[in-house]
Amino acid sequence: MGVKSKAAAAILVLLLFLGSLWLQGGLDYQWDSCLKGYNQVNTLHQLYNSSEADGAEGPQVIEGCPGQTFQVSLLLSHLLAAPAYTSDVRLQPYLSSWDELVRFMEALGPMVGLISKEIESKTTIIRQLALLSEGNPEAELGPDIHSINGVSAEDGAKNNQELSQHTGAYHSVRSMIWVELNRGLVDFHHQTESGCRTLLRLHRALLWLKLFLEKLAETPVAGRLRSPSELCREAYQSTLANHHTWFVRRAAELAFIAMPERGFFFRLVCVQSQEEMNTVLNRVVQSIGEVYDRTQKALEENNMLDLP
Repeated sequence: MGVKSKAAAAILVLLLFLGSLWLQGGLDYQWDSCLKGYNQVNTLHQLYNSSEADGAEGPQVIEGCPGQTFQVSLLLSHLLAAPAYTSDVRLQPYLSSWDELVRFMEALGPMVGLISKEIESKTTIIRQLALLSEGNPEAELGPDIHSINGVSAEDGAKNNQELSQHTGAYHSVRSMIWVELNRGLVDFHHQTESGCRTLLRLHRALLWLKLFLEKLAETPVAGRLRSPSELCREAYQSTLANHHTWFVRRAAELAFIAMPERGFFFRLVCVQSQEEMNTVLNRVVQSIGEVYDRTQKALEENNMLDLP
């Protein structure tokens, strides 16, 4: 085997290993199920924001992009459906958002797509836990919203009626936290197959993607737009890299080298210019930020930001 062949084989092995370690502690689950009770916000794949948010007159529309697996309109619809009550996040649209983000990563090529496999295993874990909880009468009672950290009695009273319509243990981030803490499923010193620990790994990855998309929509520096590869590497270094070993960080660098050029992202979100892409991505980033902040608050209030 020549030197080039050996180098190529070594890179492939590194990337495969990266896919298995990307979010730490990946488990090889092969379940294919989904949570119940979630109605997609907009089946026409069109989303409207206020003129104030977009800086234009009248509502703005994002339509589906024909012929593509990833649909930015679907991603936005799931993200906008995720916030619940005053400080909670519905898990079904949250996981559906990840389904679309996985398609986004897979569209960037096989090397970056390897990373998405570990994320898929995480969303599958939470979905399977939700299915298993359906057969548990105690879990189906759901949490008392007054007892969930971060939700006041006033907010709880206001939302009791809505909560009664969604009583599954894994209906939302806070209901999952409440149930798993009360069942003793969360271990603060050892790894467990809990939904809370799994959510934390997804949460960290969401910050990486949020920052990457935010950078893709950045204003040119000295008239120059930096390459997506450089931006993704920078976003990684300030987020997920803080939770990875040296070996995984080096493997990630190899994956980012294969990142497509900026023109590819125009096609991916169905725009013709950087200005148009900025408008679309800023809306996505804003929606991700709302979901991220609510999840961050719930995890922080329950001391879950450092689960092993």
